[in-house]
Amino acid sequence: MAEEVGGSSVSASAEQDLISFDINELDDAEFDLPAVETPPTLESILNEPDESSSILDEEEIPNAALQLLKTDSGETSSLSSQDSLLNPDKPRRKEKKKVPRAIHGSVLRPSKLKNISSQILSAADKVDAGMPTAIEVSNLIAIGTSHGLVLVFDPKQILKWCLGSTVVGTQYGAVSSLSFNKDCTRLLCGFAKGQITMWDLTTGKLLRTINDAHPQGTAVLHIKFTDSFVLAACSDSGGSVFELEFKRLIGVRTCESQCLFSGSRGEVCVIEPLHMNLTIKDHPMQDVLVLAMASLSKVLLVTLRPSLKVMFTHPLKGDPATLPLLAWQFVIIQVSERDRVIDPVLVFARDQTIHFYQVICHGAQDIKCSGLQKIEVPYKLLSITWTNPRTIVTLDTSEKLHVIDVRSEEELEMIDISDVQLVYGTSYFKSLATGGNVSQALAFAGERACYQSIVSHGGQLFLLGTKTVHVFTLRTWKERIDVLIKQNRYQDALALGLSFYENKAKAVVGLTGSQRMRKEIVANLILDLLFDYVDLSMTKLCPEKGRIEELEEYYMEIVPVCVDYCLLLDRIDILFGRIYERFGDDVIAKGTFLECLEPYIISDKLISIPPSVMKDFVDHYETREMLDNVEACIVHLNITSLDINQVVHLCWNHALYDAIIYVYNKGLHDYTTPLEELLLLLRQAVSTGKQLTDGQIKLGNKLLVYISCCLAGRAYPMGDVPEEYVQDVKDKVFECITCLHSKKVGAGDITYSNLRTLLQFDTREFLNVLALAFEEEEFNTEQGIKKRQRVVDILLQIMVESIGFTPTQVGILFTFLARQMARHENTIIVNRVLFGQVLEFLSNPEDESRHEERQQALMELIHAGGLQQFDEERLLHLAENAKFFRICEFLYEKRREYDKILSCYLRDLSRRYHAFSYINSIVQSDRYNEEEKNCVRREALKNLEDLVSIDCKQAAQTVITSLANSLNEVVQKLEKKPVVLFEFLTGVISYRDSVSSAVNLDKQIGIEPRIVELYISLMCEHQQHEVYNFIKMNEGYRLEQTLEICRKHKMSEATAYLLEKAGDIQGAFGIVIENLQSKMKLLVEVLQAGESATRDPTVLFHEVETVLLVIIQLCQRNSGKMDEAGRESLWFPLLECIMSPQRKLKDITDKQFLDDFKEMTHHVLNSMMGYIAPPAILQKIMQDPAYNTGKFGEIKELIIGMLENYNYEQTLMKTCKNLLNHDLHVHLRSLTGAASRSFVPRGDHCNLCNRGFTSLSDTDVVVVFRCSHSYHVPCLRALGSVHMIDGDEMLVCYLCCNAKRTGQLHSSRFHRSLSNPAQAVLQNKLDKTKSNEKSLNPQHVQAFENVRKAMKTPSRLAILTELAKLEQVRGPRQSRSGTIFQHENFTLKLAPPIPMEL
Repeated sequence: MAEEVGGSSVSASAEQDLISFDINELDDAEFDLPAVETPPTLESILNEPDESSSILDEEEIPNAALQLLKTDSGETSSLSSQDSLLNPDKPRRKEKKKVPRAIHGSVLRPSKLKNISSQILSAADKVDAGMPTAIEVSNLIAIGTSHGLVLVFDPKQILKWCLGSTVVGTQYGAVSSLSFNKDCTRLLCGFAKGQITMWDLTTGKLLRTINDAHPQGTAVLHIKFTDSFVLAACSDSGGSVFELEFKRLIGVRTCESQCLFSGSRGEVCVIEPLHMNLTIKDHPMQDVLVLAMASLSKVLLVTLRPSLKVMFTHPLKGDPATLPLLAWQFVIIQVSERDRVIDPVLVFARDQTIHFYQVICHGAQDIKCSGLQKIEVPYKLLSITWTNPRTIVTLDTSEKLHVIDVRSEEELEMIDISDVQLVYGTSYFKSLATGGNVSQALAFAGERACYQSIVSHGGQLFLLGTKTVHVFTLRTWKERIDVLIKQNRYQDALALGLSFYENKAKAVVGLTGSQRMRKEIVANLILDLLFDYVDLSMTKLCPEKGRIEELEEYYMEIVPVCVDYCLLLDRIDILFGRIYERFGDDVIAKGTFLECLEPYIISDKLISIPPSVMKDFVDHYETREMLDNVEACIVHLNITSLDINQVVHLCWNHALYDAIIYVYNKGLHDYTTPLEELLLLLRQAVSTGKQLTDGQIKLGNKLLVYISCCLAGRAYPMGDVPEEYVQDVKDKVFECITCLHSKKVGAGDITYSNLRTLLQFDTREFLNVLALAFEEEEFNTEQGIKKRQRVVDILLQIMVESIGFTPTQVGILFTFLARQMARHENTIIVNRVLFGQVLEFLSNPEDESRHEERQQALMELIHAGGLQQFDEERLLHLAENAKFFRICEFLYEKRREYDKILSCYLRDLSRRYHAFSYINSIVQSDRYNEEEKNCVRREALKNLEDLVSIDCKQAAQTVITSLANSLNEVVQKLEKKPVVLFEFLTGVISYRDSVSSAVNLDKQIGIEPRIVELYISLMCEHQQHEVYNFIKMNEGYRLEQTLEICRKHKMSEATAYLLEKAGDIQGAFGIVIENLQSKMKLLVEVLQAGESATRDPTVLFHEVETVLLVIIQLCQRNSGKMDEAGRESLWFPLLECIMSPQRKLKDITDKQFLDDFKEMTHHVLNSMMGYIAPPAILQKIMQDPAYNTGKFGEIKELIIGMLENYNYEQTLMKTCKNLLNHDLHVHLRSLTGAASRSFVPRGDHCNLCNRGFTSLSDTDVVVVFRCSHSYHVPCLRALGSVHMIDGDEMLVCYLCCNAKRTGQLHSSRFHRSLSNPAQAVLQNKLDKTKSNEKSLNPQHVQAFENVRKAMKTPSRLAILTELAKLEQVRGPRQSRSGTIFQHENFTLKLAPPIPMEL
């Protein structure tokens, strides 16, 4: 029979040791699951208190024990430093969403169990108990030691039992794990050497010693009681898991062991049974025992009872140095709008990943798991525990605790526990007590094992240190606020209190009751905090000394906090009561307080202020001259909070017009008095005739907006007029602005003064206000139509029948009338005579002032429908006389007289450039008929001179694309106007160049040569300096005619270029050398004149240099095409021209010019050395009188320069020869290697006839190609794979030729052999006697020969031979004209040689 335990019912203390569920604080959408068909009954859960009790709760522990457990003394683990970890500057875990950082305060309260810690040290000293190794907490606290003892304490930290002895410890080793059963009557102890003991905690007796529950030589890593009194589970260092069932038969206590998981399939590192919450009634899992196991690679969930079954597996990955972690918790989950279920949630983790899975049970055989969420943390995990259904606590490898809210995945707090000196179970995972017979993976992962050192119970976290026991408890909401207050972090404390008030705080403990009650409790606390904060801010925290600006900045940080929280709590009475009185004790604080109210008033967060405070507010702002701010605030405040007399007096004194209107409207329901008063002020300003000030303009604009709002039934500046006052307001305001005489002046006042004032201020905007008002319903009734007509009559009487309004204002009026007449047909009557008068007035040609203004006014009048009131012919006549071209265009558009519209464009100086786009739009559009287009073309050609003057390029483009079929017609029309013609042709050429493209030939514009030549002739007359560049850069002209034009106009550079282009090199040279000689002569004369010269010689010398460069380029371009005599006829005259002036300048004083001449001579010599033999050049120099007298030093530089140039060319020639030699050698070696390479056939038979080559009787010649195909020669000949070229037989591989399907001849390099060597002599005779060879077609042979000759280039041997000849000694007059280097088609193509294979 089953073992009897001490009581079947749960004790009172055990009933209190339950898990609490604060349903109001759970997120309904926290876990998204399908609906459960039969949800469990939750009545008992809903009736439970919000907070559970624990062995360390204040209600359970007497005061003495409480003092021992929770006093923060100097011996604790630096609690102040732990609280300081709330520093917001610390790096925090990256959250999923970027939200403002919330204030959570200190969530965990750390404490040290002093009595237990002292007992541990005492036991170690007195009885040699050893160091603590494991801890287990339930209704009792059990601590195992390294010498095999177990110390059991009650909730008052009094030692109840000392189980075991050091003798047993010597035999069994250290205590490696502990476990209470559910009523704390039994204690299981696992040891490092593998033994398990069971103790009776009611008597302190040893009940069992189990030696055979698992394999010998392995340490017990975990021992866990299930909810059954007779069933437990254990795991060992071999990675196996066993089920232990305790029995008692005939007074004998036994234990049956069953292996649940073998370590040979992967070592299990941790096990965790599910313990049911006793407050849950009728839960489907009450009769099911569930065990979670985790190895290094996966998580398993098995049921032990009623049957053994694996219900869930999940892979687990992570760093090999980390262990898997498990923890259970019951959580209330919303499954529908009305139904909630409570199910166990398993959290398992490894490395940096945390998984949450819900276990759903519909019966003992129907259990499944559903994934809920996954959290990634930025640190490696050592431990994970639940503190309540919403909060978990993790420990990382740097010994820091992290409090995490599960729902939001937000880290609430981080605490460093390194001073706890946490106990690690590394030795058990390495099984050092039994010889270390564990796997390397388990030993490596177990370096930081702390399963037995961290225990969670009743919302408290227990940590076992080497000398102390620490406990971390969730602080109550008040304690969390108090911690911040002690640190003088009042603003953070207030923010945390607000989160409690708004039900947004995390890990809330101690705040119970209904939502309304909780809000009331928190609000009272926030107010108390606020009072303390204000008192401290005015006393201790306030700077004693400082400038006024610093104090203002200080209070600017304090006051908004008070205002914000009073508004959030809806306690304005506190804000303007106690708090305002406290700030009122200091003048600076009071002023800052009043200024801080402004943004809250503007944003309508604060709409009511007590009259006394408002009076102070107005006085303060008046003192600071910030009355505009007062006005902005007044219109947002409730009128009942204002002292109307004070405010009205202030507003009139300081021109706060918005405030005046607001007070009269809201306070007195008077909408006309402020309007009349303000209109009087505006009339006085307008009547002066001076420029209005900004303030006066602002007043006028406000009045227009106010009138518009009132006539539309809206309040000013925001909101709506009360419904019962809407019609009255509209009528009174309309009557006010249209009254005959104002109430504020005497009978002698002018009529309709209010209306006149508004019209004179801004005619357009006031008429827009009237237009909006006319859209209201009351103006569309029979009475409203009469009112509207009356207004129109008054406007005409004021503005037309009297003086004082500008043409623009009158035009605006009639524009307004025309629009209204078009909109309200037959309801507005205006005399046509008045429209005629307006037309005459606006289009008066004698009035040149405000021309554009009058035209715009008339244009708007026409667009508004005024055309119906005018005679169109008369209107057109007046518009033309007044030069109102836009109006003329509008009328011509109606008549479809588009040519006249073009004329308007051309006459309108401000819009002339748009004529081109208008022409193109007409001519290229399909909306116009051909006659209309021709009219526009004729008009455009008629005014072509004007178009050219506007933009010659645009004119040319328009003519080419839209106006004329050919340019000849246009050119003929413009021949009598050469200047216009030249500008037009300039545009034509420019347009041609801009659109021409070598890619799109169809877009190129062809211009006849005659026109191009005409353009060149005109350019010679108007832009002589551009002729040469144009001729050089353009084509399309005839050479002879253009040459004649240039000669006619004496354009020497252009003439020389054309002569050179025609092939007359000597003629071109003669022109440019003549130009050079004339400039040189002038330069010599200036230099000889010395200081008496009228021109600057430096400028002349630069001109000479420019011409010289042109001549040198001419000579260099053409020397390669001429023989030696021709080259000398170019270069020697040039050299003579440069050297001859130097003879005349030997005696000048400025020797710098002589040096410049010699430098110029040196440049000419260097340029000609590539074309003239050096001996000829030296002879020419030595014969010159400027150099043949005097010393050698005078010509030393010239000779040395020539020799250096010669050495450079000689070195270049040697290098070229060496490169060619190397290139030839590499290619010859490559060809030799290819020719000597053996050909290996792929088989021993012909690829065509398949006959073997080994037959002695076979006399056919065998051909082997490079591709390794082999054939009989007769077989190839039979198929036509043989060709005769220049008498040589060319064989082609048949298979390769057919495969590539090309018409090219492949390489015919092959190897012939006889299949029978004995027949070689006979085969030679047969080859000689063959005369019927197939040959190529003669046409094919001729074509091939032509291609070969065209592709033939000088061989490398020919080049080397020529170079060798050049190295021989040559005479001074030796000619190189017969060499290949002098051939005009000779090109030397150099390329890097291919790499040599060594």
